[in-house]
Amino acid sequence: MSSAPALASGGGVLPRHVAIIMDGNGRWAKKRFLPRVAGHRAGVEAVRAVSRAARAMGIEALTLYAFSSENWRRPEEEVGDLMGLLRLFIRSDLAELVRENVRLRVIGDFRRFPSDVVALIEDALARTAANTGPVLAIALNYGGQAELTTAAQRLAARAAAGELDPASIEPAMIEAELETRDLPPLDLLIRTSGEHRLSNFLLWQAAYAELLFVDTLWPDFGAAELEAAVADFGRRQRRFGGL
Repeated sequence: MSSAPALASGGGVLPRHVAIIMDGNGRWAKKRFLPRVAGHRAGVEAVRAVSRAARAMGIEALTLYAFSSENWRRPEEEVGDLMGLLRLFIRSDLAELVRENVRLRVIGDFRRFPSDVVALIEDALARTAANTGPVLAIALNYGGQAELTTAAQRLAARAAAGELDPASIEPAMIEAELETRDLPPLDLLIRTSGEHRLSNFLLWQAAYAELLFVDTLWPDFGAAELEAAVADFGRRQRRFGGL
């Protein structure tokens, strides 16, 4: 496993790759007697704050769980609101990502989204593809079980074609089929809002990641909260099964 670089202050180590399950937008809005879409709008502001803070800290990759493959079960109006906010985020923030040398990535089958959203995403990916700075990966219509199923199907097809001995399959070969194959190993996975589950997110990648569950609702999670999470990570001892 790759080790995380030391913090400049010497106060621990910095995770190379942080992933966040951004939970609690609806509850944030409910506490304020606001419609759910207001919580999602506030959640977009938190995305901006956290992504900027991650860049300032030197984190190499930030992966955000924005829309799961199960989120289609939500009311049509809410799904429509989420698509609208995604449009707004890309249009308003793409110039900043380009300027800051951020490489945008999407994991998941985003081509199921409305055609204009797909076009916006593809344009954003193309315009940041040559950037060499930190990665902002957004999980859209993503599910960890589906990702693993697809990886297994690809390896099975190679085996059926005689290109691969099934007995030779090892973890590195599975990792090479995952959508995160070009990202650093996942070091820290955070979930906001007090829930304690992975919800089908980065199931393989989280095998040796440090997990942190915080009560803060996502719209209230900002730079200070990310810094506290990274400090917590820096105090942990990671043995990867060893002593």
